[in-house]
Amino acid sequence: MNMEQNNPLVVCSGLTKTYGSFTALDHLDLTLERGRFIGLLGPNGSGKTTLLKMIAGVAHPMAGDIRVAGYEVGPESKALVSYLPERPYFSRSMRVREMIAYFADFYEDFDAALARDMLARLGVPEDAPTSALSKGTVEKVQLTLVMARHAALYLLDEPIGGVDPAARDYILQTVIRAYRPQSSIILSTHLVRDVEAFLDDFILLRYGQMLLHAPVAYVTQEKGTTLDAFFREEFRC
Repeated sequence: MNMEQNNPLVVCSGLTKTYGSFTALDHLDLTLERGRFIGLLGPNGSGKTTLLKMIAGVAHPMAGDIRVAGYEVGPESKALVSYLPERPYFSRSMRVREMIAYFADFYEDFDAALARDMLARLGVPEDAPTSALSKGTVEKVQLTLVMARHAALYLLDEPIGGVDPAARDYILQTVIRAYRPQSSIILSTHLVRDVEAFLDDFILLRYGQMLLHAPVAYVTQEKGTTLDAFFREEFRC
């Protein structure tokens, strides 16, 4: 029996994480299946980044359990997850080809040919030092490398939050082109209008608790409104 194929993709049980007096996640339960494009939605401080970090295995819960394709968080689960953190993580002294080589050495599922093709479409030469690229272009390069892995789960933390509308379109199209039906994507954002057309499901977080996890059709068909309007109503000051 293949553990990866016979379990839900992600199961979180009772996840709790605090930072001093601040509760980032509060006994969160969540089950995610394969083949879904999921929006992780909520205002700043709602726990989105903390949840993604814990699924990726770069942060650890104070209580609760996480399983990825049946595996506890560890080497087996991390091999299945391609994670784009909120902030750039490569040294600006590196050249683009060095970033490609790093991913090729580190990840068995990295498709270097696909990455080079995507970067060529972006117009980024491989010998370019990242210090010569704009911040937005560096972020696009990092997204390209993350999406060039043949992973089971892609975790994208605010990939469109700090870029202009044209760049948002490029980023979302990059994600869609690289999307594989047997994989799932969790994309964290508060810019709901830009992503709702691409989403299968959404998760609403507030104060570290899950308000709702449902298909987008639940809002459009049952509530008769857009996901963006629903989100704005739920989080109206």
